[in-house]
Amino acid sequence: MLPEKWKDLVGDIKDKFKVEEAGKEHLDEEGGVDIEYIVFEGPLGLMRLEFVAKPIVLDKKTKYTKRLAAETQVDYVYSAEEKSHKLDIYKWDDSTDEWVLVDNKNFIL
Repeated sequence: MLPEKWKDLVGDIKDKFKVEEAGKEHLDEEGGVDIEYIVFEGPLGLMRLEFVAKPIVLDKKTKYTKRLAAETQVDYVYSAEEKSHKLDIYKWDDSTDEWVLVDNKNFIL
């Protein structure tokens, strides 16, 4: 999903449904992951959409030694400009009191 399509989707959700919460998060792992989310009361109940943008992996460098029981270390090189984007859809499960990931392969946005 592209950032422009995400903005359109958030606008449509705000027009049609009651929004409970919206915001942004930044995680420093994996080269810096940005997550935008919106929580709303939809026809299927309480839903959470997350738009995840993370840098593309340019290179993977493996460091190891030939000694017995030595650890292997993997270093990733991330792009500063290019990012990959994905949409995660969650539904609130009242029985377990947690968000459950919905298979979004059948969604058409």
